[in-house]
Amino acid sequence: MFVDEARIFVKGGDGGRGCVAFLREKFKPFGGPDGGDGGDGGSVYLVADSSLVTLADLQSRIHWEAERGQHGRGKSQHGKKGKDTLIRVPVGTVVRDDKGAFLGELLEDGERLLVARGGRGGRGNRHFATPTNRAPRFAEDGKPGEARWLRLELKLIADVGIVGLPNAGKSTLLSAVSNAHPAVADYPFTTKTPVLGIVELSKWEKMVVADLPGLIEGAHKGKGLGDRFLRHIERTRILLHIIDIAPPDHKNPEYAYRTIRTELRAYSAELAAKPEIVALNKTDLLTPQKAASIAKKLSRKIGKPVHTISAVTRKGVPQLLRLLYNEVITARQSRR
Repeated sequence: MFVDEARIFVKGGDGGRGCVAFLREKFKPFGGPDGGDGGDGGSVYLVADSSLVTLADLQSRIHWEAERGQHGRGKSQHGKKGKDTLIRVPVGTVVRDDKGAFLGELLEDGERLLVARGGRGGRGNRHFATPTNRAPRFAEDGKPGEARWLRLELKLIADVGIVGLPNAGKSTLLSAVSNAHPAVADYPFTTKTPVLGIVELSKWEKMVVADLPGLIEGAHKGKGLGDRFLRHIERTRILLHIIDIAPPDHKNPEYAYRTIRTELRAYSAELAAKPEIVALNKTDLLTPQKAASIAKKLSRKIGKPVHTISAVTRKGVPQLLRLLYNEVITARQSRR
């Protein structure tokens, strides 16, 4: 089950108490105070794990608490520090507190984010001896660990994000070129959650492609399924815009293109500015001459090259993948 939002409670471990003790050894009648310090409490960290693609594990466990520090002991023995608690989350997780304040994001495998610091251990009575009070009979309590509610939001990280109207053939294309198995059917909104696939052009040439739920007019306002998943496109390097060349509702490809572009701009100007490759799909339903004519007309109207493919027969797909990969390499190098 794909889950891209979670709310959890985290608490750092409390610090251990300082100890009140006095040195009692033979030949040392005035040994003085020797109470040890309490150990610091453990802290709670979020850790990015590239093997995870969903926040589903955090639905079954909401409360996370680190181990408390051990109390100090006599003979100046320091209490043991509490163990840290590590919470594994997918790469691309954004972290906010319960009021919506941004705390950080985890963008690389193994990256850590401290979300609840452990309490400091209390000092033993040996720290409080003075010339006027050589035998203090008090010590500090440990400080409580930090506690807070967190809101986690996952934004998938992929090289290519496939966008388009429902039933444009996005899932069919991804299933044809990768190891992913998105739902494919002849009705809209078969893709209800983002699906990641790895496309291999060769042993050394690979890219991650995300199939996103189809967008409709008004998606940025909450219509359809797309508004919830628009944020996943923000982390992609380039966009692959798939358009049905012969839609059943007989709306022309230019309408489909303009609809998606309007939604992207309304959601985020940065998102709309991403590099984009446009492809007309389902060309197997038309003659080659008719498909070429539609592509040429659309290209002239939108001012961009338009490629023709058939995800079913794979015609034009290898050339499209090569073009995508070259764009991905350029985008990767530009971010170094």
